Amino acid sequence: MKRLTVLRRSWQIFRVAMRYRLDRLLPKAFTPLWLKLLFLPARLIPARLGNGDSLRAAMQDLGPIFIKFGQMLSTRPDLLPTDIATALCALQDEVPPFPGSQAKAIVEEALGSDITQSFSHFEETPLASASIAQVHVARLANSEVSADVVVKVVRPNIEALIDVDVQLMFTLARLITRHLPDGRRLRAVEVVADYEVVIKDELNMQLEAANTSQLKRNFSGSEMLYVPEVYWDYVRRNVLVMERIHGIPVGDVDALRAHNTNLKVLAERGVEIFFSQVFRDSFFHADMHPGNIFVDVSNPDSPAYIAIDCAIIGTLDDHDLYYLARNLLAIFERDYRTVAEMHVESGWVPDHVRASDFESAIRSVCEPIFEKPLSEISFGQILLYMFTVARRFDMTVQPNLVLLQKTLLAVEGLGRQLYPQLDLWQTAQPFLRNWMAQRYAPSQVLQRLQKQAPSVLQHLPELPELLMDNLKSAASLREVAEQQQAELHALRLQNQKRSRQQKIAACALLAIAATLALVPDAGLLAQFSHTPVAVLGGLGLALYYLA
Repeated sequence: MKRLTVLRRSWQIFRVAMRYRLDRLLPKAFTPLWLKLLFLPARLIPARLGNGDSLRAAMQDLGPIFIKFGQMLSTRPDLLPTDIATALCALQDEVPPFPGSQAKAIVEEALGSDITQSFSHFEETPLASASIAQVHVARLANSEVSADVVVKVVRPNIEALIDVDVQLMFTLARLITRHLPDGRRLRAVEVVADYEVVIKDELNMQLEAANTSQLKRNFSGSEMLYVPEVYWDYVRRNVLVMERIHGIPVGDVDALRAHNTNLKVLAERGVEIFFSQVFRDSFFHADMHPGNIFVDVSNPDSPAYIAIDCAIIGTLDDHDLYYLARNLLAIFERDYRTVAEMHVESGWVPDHVRASDFESAIRSVCEPIFEKPLSEISFGQILLYMFTVARRFDMTVQPNLVLLQKTLLAVEGLGRQLYPQLDLWQTAQPFLRNWMAQRYAPSQVLQRLQKQAPSVLQHLPELPELLMDNLKSAASLREVAEQQQAELHALRLQNQKRSRQQKIAACALLAIAATLALVPDAGLLAQFSHTPVAVLGGLGLALYYLA
C-alpha cells in the first residue's frame, strides 16, 4: 500500500513537472537519456512562464509540503540562480483550509474531551490557513481565564504526506548530485535533510509553544516586543492554544500611518529587537515574514511589535557570536583585512586561501553600501555577492548562519517598508559596540567564570588522573610518531638505493646496446652475441644488485 502511494504521488509530481515544462531547468549536456525520453511529450506543451515562475507555480500545485520547501529554497540564493530564488520568494503561505468540523474533531481527540468542555465558543471558519496548520478563534470555558484565544490545529494526515514527499525529494537530490556538473556544491541531499528537520519541528506544537514561552521571557517587561501567552493546559503535539492578539499587520503601512504611528521609532526598534535576539539572547525568531509580525499602536509615539508563530527559532553558540560580531564591526569600520583574517581564523574560509585576495573581494562587495540610505541598499544583493565570493574562495556557507541571513533579509524588507531613510548600519553599530564592550568587560568575564565554577570544581578531583592519562597518551603518541619516522627514513633509504640500482642497470643496458650498434661486421656480431653480451648483461645485473 505504501509503495502504491509513493508511485501515485510520483506520477502526480511528474505530471505537474511536465505541465510547467520543468525539463527546461535540467542541464541538457548532463541529463540522462531516460529522463530526456520521459520529458519528450512535454515538448509539445508551449512554455508560458519563465523558469523561476514555472517552478513556483509547480510547487503551489503540489501542495503544502512543496510550498514550504520552496520557501526554504528561496532563502538559499547561494544554491540557486537569481531568477529562480527571486521567484520562489513570491510563494504565498495561504492554502485552501480543511473543514472546521474536522478541526474540532482533531482538538477533541487531542484534549480527550468534548469541545464544549474546553471552549465556550469555537469558530469553525478558520481565521487563517497555512501550509502546516490552520487557526480558529475560540474562547476558553474556564471562568478563571475569560479570554479570547486562537487554536492552531495541525493539518490531518500531513505527516504521512511529508514522509512520502521527503523521500521523493531525497531521490531527486541524489540524481542532482550525481548528474549535474555543479551537483556536489549544491549539496542537494543536505538541503533536503535540513528541510526534513525544519518541517517536522513545525509539526510539533509543543515545541512551538516552548519557543513562544522562551521568547516571551526574554522580552518580559519590554516596550518593544510583546509575545502572546501560551495556555499550556490545552497544548498537545498537534494542537496549540494561545492568547489572541490584536494589532495591525506590519506590512499595512497605510493603516499604520492612519494611526499616526511613529514609523522611524518602529523601524529602529525592529533593528534593535533583531540584534537583541541574536547577540543578547542567542535565540531569535527566524520566520519574520509580515504575516507573523503585528504592531500595537495603542501608543502611536511608542509602537510595539507583536510576534507570533515561533516554530522556527535560530540559535548561535558563543564562538559564532564572537566571530559574527567582530566581522560586522570590522565591516562597519571598513577594516577588510580583519574581515578576511576572521573568516580564515573561524574556519569559514579554508586555510589555503590568501587573506589578501579575500580582502580585495570583500572590499568590492562592501564599499558601495556605506553612507547610503536604506532605500538604496539591498542586503539581498549583498548576500548574493557574498555567496559569489564564497564560491570563488571555496567557502562553505555555514548552516547555523543560514537562518540568520534569512532573518536579516526580513529585517531589511520591514525597514524598507516602514522607514526608507533608516540607515541600518548606523542603527546597528552602537548596539554591537556596546555588546562587545559588555560581553568582554572584566565584570562580565568574572560572572561567567563564577557561573562555570561549580562545573569546574566538580571535575577538579579528576584533574590529576586526566593529566596522567593525557601524559601517557602523549608519550604513546610520541613513540608511534618516532616509529613512523624511523620506518619512513628506512623506506626513503630503500627507495634511494633502488633508484641507484635502476640507474646503474640502465647504464649497463645502454652500454650493451651501444656496443652492439657499433659492431660493423655481421659475422663478428654473431660471434660477439654468444659471449660478450651475456658477460656484459651479467655484469650489469651484478652491478644492479650489488650497488
